[in-house]
Amino acid sequence: MDSERARGDRLRWRCRRGMLENDLVLERFLAVQGPRLSDDDERDLDALLDLPDQALWDLITGRSEPEERVRSLVERLRAI
Repeated sequence: MDSERARGDRLRWRCRRGMLENDLVLERFLAVQGPRLSDDDERDLDALLDLPDQALWDLITGRSEPEERVRSLVERLRAI
């Protein structure tokens, strides 16, 4: 249980962004989807969090399309 909590804490920390819009979407996403994220989802979210803020925002808003590997996760982010 502690490892799950630590994973959740690490993801929440990584979701803190310099762009408020990303912060809000990611915070809501974790509140709703966080407990249900699979290991693959977490890996894909980590990959998205490696992107610069504007590139991430462009994916969330649909200005750009994600790679196939993260498409499902981005669609869930867009639905928040």
